Amino acid sequence: MVVQTPARRRTTRRLADGRELVYFDDPGSALPAERLEDRRDLPPRPVTATMRQDVLTGDWISHATARQGRVLLPPAHLDPLAPQSAANPSEIPSPYDVAVFENRSPSFGPGLPDPSAVPDLSGIALNRTAPATGRCEVISFSPEHEGSFGSVSATRARTVIEAWADRTAALSALPGIAQVFPFENRGAAIGVTLHHPHGQIYAYPYVTPRTTRLLEAIDSYGPTLLADVLASERAGERVVLAGEHWTAYVPFAARWPIEVHLMPHRHVPDLAATSAEEREELAGLYLRLLRGVDALYDDPTPYIAAWHQAPVHSHRDTARLTLQLTSPRRGAGKLKYLAGSEAAMGAWVGDVAPEQQAEQLRAAIARADQEDPA
Repeated sequence: MVVQTPARRRTTRRLADGRELVYFDDPGSALPAERLEDRRDLPPRPVTATMRQDVLTGDWISHATARQGRVLLPPAHLDPLAPQSAANPSEIPSPYDVAVFENRSPSFGPGLPDPSAVPDLSGIALNRTAPATGRCEVISFSPEHEGSFGSVSATRARTVIEAWADRTAALSALPGIAQVFPFENRGAAIGVTLHHPHGQIYAYPYVTPRTTRLLEAIDSYGPTLLADVLASERAGERVVLAGEHWTAYVPFAARWPIEVHLMPHRHVPDLAATSAEEREELAGLYLRLLRGVDALYDDPTPYIAAWHQAPVHSHRDTARLTLQLTSPRRGAGKLKYLAGSEAAMGAWVGDVAPEQQAEQLRAAIARADQEDPA
């Protein structure tokens, strides 16, 4: 199916094993509307993994053992996110601008529950299991072999944002989905398995532990929590970038040596709810932020860029969309490792004062802006 909008074209196809593939074309793209079929002989998809509940915390743990065989840092000529060629039977049959497809080795899914019998995952009990239903997708930001979101053009960044919004809406509509999470892992220190510029989108069957803690804080403080956080940060000294619709800041109680939150000024629960004007400004601001993070040191900075969105079925009017970008980099050639206190007890110790972080990031963004004024 091809969906044509005034600016961007969206085309859906199926891979040889039945997985969904969606192409998103830049405005004015020279790519043809027709896309090649995937003619690979692929094995059947793995069965849906099983989750086990940790009775000490209530957390659900998916044991997706099929992921052990996934590709690890392949050479460029065998890039699984490059367009297919005679020598490279990759995951994407046609040339593309942005492409999204179901992960071949998912942590959740490919199974989905019967819409009339979605399991209740609340409560705690011994030896409790459930199918790890859901959806895991890969989003490729570019056909280039190396890079990250920060290396794409402003036009391409806007297309990726459109894809994030599209997939958030589509995945939220699937049966049994409780939360949708777009994210990008960047750098070997984070554990990436591909250098190709890409991210992932997880659709979970439960509300994640981190978001559950946030919802508890909202319920304790009151429904204006995130609005009040934004107002407080905008009035303080930790803002690193601000526009008409978005503000980026180092949070008051930052855990990581590099930690930036990016929040919309208007309450929106997720990327699907953002306006065209908000998406347009986000493309430029987000690129400036990422390029500033890279300008902190002489080589690229590893990070996790996590789009925290409201759950699908609750707190839609209080849990606000927020990007949380974190990096373990605490200096040139230095990484923060989670040792006993943080890893075992969750008792964090910050290595850099948040105000110092913000000052360094503002200076780095200014340097990056001078090098790339566009």
